[in-house]
Amino acid sequence: MDWTLPLFAAVPLFSAAVAVLLPWRRARDILHIGIPVLGVVAGVWLFAHTAEHGTIAHNVGLYVGGVAIPFAADTFSAIMIITTMIVATATNWFATLTGETVSRYYASLTLILITGVNGALLTADLFNFFVFIEVMLLPSYGLITMSGTWARLAGGRTFVLVNLAASTLLLVGVGIMYGVTGSVNIAALQGTAAGNGPAVVAMGLVIIAILAKAGAFPVHTWLPRTYPTTSAAVMGLFSGLHTKVAVYMLYRIWVHIFDLEDRWNWLIITLMIISMLIGAFAGLAEKSIRQVLAYQMINGMPFILVMLAFTSGDPERALAAGLLYTLHHMITVAALILTSGAIEETYATGLISRLSGLARREPVVAALFGAGAFSIVGFPPFSGMWGKLLLVFEIARGGGWWAWLVIAVVVVASVGALLSLLRVWREVFWGQPMQRYPTSLRVSPRLLAPPVLLVAGSVAMFALAGPLLDATLTATAGLLDTGGYAAAVLGEDPVGVPDMTGLQGAR
Repeated sequence: MDWTLPLFAAVPLFSAAVAVLLPWRRARDILHIGIPVLGVVAGVWLFAHTAEHGTIAHNVGLYVGGVAIPFAADTFSAIMIITTMIVATATNWFATLTGETVSRYYASLTLILITGVNGALLTADLFNFFVFIEVMLLPSYGLITMSGTWARLAGGRTFVLVNLAASTLLLVGVGIMYGVTGSVNIAALQGTAAGNGPAVVAMGLVIIAILAKAGAFPVHTWLPRTYPTTSAAVMGLFSGLHTKVAVYMLYRIWVHIFDLEDRWNWLIITLMIISMLIGAFAGLAEKSIRQVLAYQMINGMPFILVMLAFTSGDPERALAAGLLYTLHHMITVAALILTSGAIEETYATGLISRLSGLARREPVVAALFGAGAFSIVGFPPFSGMWGKLLLVFEIARGGGWWAWLVIAVVVVASVGALLSLLRVWREVFWGQPMQRYPTSLRVSPRLLAPPVLLVAGSVAMFALAGPLLDATLTATAGLLDTGGYAAAVLGEDPVGVPDMTGLQGAR
């Protein structure tokens, strides 16, 4: 069934072309919601198939391994496809309900974005990863500026400049890697950056570029200045797709190319500790709900990436902890963003200073926001509790003073996140009833359907923690099966793949 892998990119791309041609808005809406739903179903099938049969790969044009454009899927990429498509379904549904799809090109742009996401999650080649990242970014430039307001144009300018710079750096790193090793095939590069200076420099450039796209410290400041300027639907889509594709590739690079090399653990821990603290407390100074939530996006990244430094003991469980937190964060942050979007659509503002008393006026909205906030902080009965507990357990398993330092910072950062979200709760949901709006004005129940779906998903992840943990362990076992990945991608008679034996021992 390996021939189906290119369809994960081809189907949404073809649908994007169809959506542009369709003159009926309803038909376009069906396409841009239906394709992510189809992606969820296909992702579940892919997870089940790879869990049973191991990594599968398809070389476009049936060229031999090392020459062709390779697509590869294991349980890790499959579970990421499932979750990204769930978020895409909810955010595209919300965009339809708010009327954003009145633009003829909205549906097409989101489908092209999904094309790039699926391609990036399934490619087995660093250069093609760069290509699919660009496929993601091109429609994103249109989505972030679609309304044409000055704020969105300013945010779009920053978004374009940062991502163009990061893409250039990514391409330079990939080019140097090819010059050093003679290949950019991930399977062929197994372990090449473990102790090899030129390869480390090349991959260092690639990682810096990916960290910039993920909005991780120290290249994070652009994200809270751009994402909140666009619509809630687009911000929710970006939060679940853009940054998490970066997380996926960082995990893949660390396992396959760096071979879990522990000499960089101190650097990872240092950067992630700083990132946790900045993301946790910087939101206290922001003026709008979605600006506060943008820093919760930044706050989530170090919780995920710090687990790369704790893979010396039991890498499968350490990476599973990071993956479980990734899945939780994608669902929860998207739910919070869409809830704030429902408030903005109804009251025409997301500024904290202009809203108050919503807990009495909008009890369902308040419950949704409170549920998302509880999940972010790590309270039951939401997915964040198991996500943070598993992180702490696996960090503690590493032992040493650095493990206890990271655990302490996790606790402090969680308190910081709580304070940021409590500020929103105190100003927006408590306080005196607003007099500037008629008492009959209420958030439409239909606008709350997408965030309700996502919050229900967070509760389900809490209740089904056992099966979910089993699924993440299966996913990380697939990620760590580098031999099976190489065999599937390169085949029995790979051509054009250099001998890395001498390179891996070079200093």
